[in-house]
Amino acid sequence: MRIAILSDIHANREAFDAVLEAVHERGSPDELVLLGDLVGYGPDPVYVIEKAAHLMADGALCIMGNHDEAVALNLSNMTENARFAVQWTRERIAPAHLDFLARLPLSLQSEDRLYVHASAERPGKWPYIRDVDSAERCLSASDARFVFCGHTHIPAIYYALPGRRPVHFQPLDNVAAPLSDLRRHLVIAGAVGQPRDGNPAACFVLVDTQRHEVTMVRVPYDHEETARKIQAAGLPGWLGMRLKIGR
Repeated sequence: MRIAILSDIHANREAFDAVLEAVHERGSPDELVLLGDLVGYGPDPVYVIEKAAHLMADGALCIMGNHDEAVALNLSNMTENARFAVQWTRERIAPAHLDFLARLPLSLQSEDRLYVHASAERPGKWPYIRDVDSAERCLSASDARFVFCGHTHIPAIYYALPGRRPVHFQPLDNVAAPLSDLRRHLVIAGAVGQPRDGNPAACFVLVDTQRHEVTMVRVPYDHEETARKIQAAGLPGWLGMRLKIGR
């Protein structure tokens, strides 16, 4: 089984399209998953929401992220730039788009895989997984063999043997990492629309259950065009600048 997992698209049309093209160049996946934060920060929320809805109609799975929740429910407990983008987005999408975001689930389980935006630990509170302690709390909150998260915008993998604390593993871009039958795995999927690991290329996860491997696939895209659109839309300039440096 081949599974493609995309997280943190953040209304970035250019990155979303480039990643979807890269996914299908590798052959249509058996399961396509959108790990939340369809909107926020970027200039094309309508396009991304409607594209996600079409993918879901074709069988893709999609869950809610904290920016999706903030836009749908008009929440403001975020940074100044994020709050500005939330309000900007609400003013440019239709009630049907708000309803779509509000109806997304916080998590989904498919066989032995749990998909959740932030963490299996209190999904609706949006904790960050940035170290072994937070990874352990996430894995302890679920009995799934694989847990896939986004939210941090930085790709990472944590392995855990039964009765042991997780071990952090930093995967290399575009290099398959092994999946062991003896371990549980927590995979942080990086970000499609706003990478923050110093690499401006979009990131998505490709899982191959037959080969027992997971790959952080990096996809260059026209981030200069996205930054130009951010500036033209009147969104904070830093949201465009950070796309160029991957921070």
